[in-house]
Amino acid sequence: MSKRDLKKYLGELTKEQLEEQLIELYEKFAPVKVYYDFVFNPKEDKLLQEAKVKISHEYFPIKKPEAKWRPKAKMRRSVAQKLIKHFIMLGVDSYVVADIMLYNIEIAQTFSSQNFIKQELFYKSILNSFEQAVNFVVSNGIFNDFKLRINAIQNETVEQKWKNKYDFSAILEKIDY
Repeated sequence: MSKRDLKKYLGELTKEQLEEQLIELYEKFAPVKVYYDFVFNPKEDKLLQEAKVKISHEYFPIKKPEAKWRPKAKMRRSVAQKLIKHFIMLGVDSYVVADIMLYNIEIAQTFSSQNFIKQELFYKSILNSFEQAVNFVVSNGIFNDFKLRINAIQNETVEQKWKNKYDFSAILEKIDY
C-alpha cells in the first residue's frame, strides 16, 4: 500500500474507527507502544542513563552476588549501535544521541586503558564509532558543544598509543573546526 492510498483509507474512517485502529496497533505491536510511550512521556534523561548502564556493562560487567567468578567483558559495539539507532528512531534530542555516541567511545577507552586488547577489530570498531559520532554532531550543527569531548577522545588514542591514532586525527582534519 502506498502512502497516498493509506491517507485515502484513513480519510474515509470515522474518528472512532481511527481511535480503535491506533489502540489495536498500540496493544499489538511493541514498537508502536514504545513510540507512543516516548512521545507522551519523553523521559530522555532516564533513557540516557539506562543506555549508559547497558553500554558500561559491556565493558565492566557486574558480578552477581551468588556468582563464583566475575563475568568477562563482551565489548560488543552492536549493543551501543542498537541503542543509538533506537534513540534516533524515537526522535530523541540530538544532544542526547551525541552524548551516548561519545560515551560509548569513552567507556571503551577507559576499558582499554586498564586492559590490554590485542584484537585489531576493537580499535577499528571504535574508530568507526568515532567517525559516526563526529559526522553526527557536525551534521546536526552541535560540534562546538562536543568539541572538548571529541578532542579528548582523539588525545586519549595518542596517550594510549593506539595503532590507528592517526586515523582519529585524520577524521578531525576533514572538518573545519
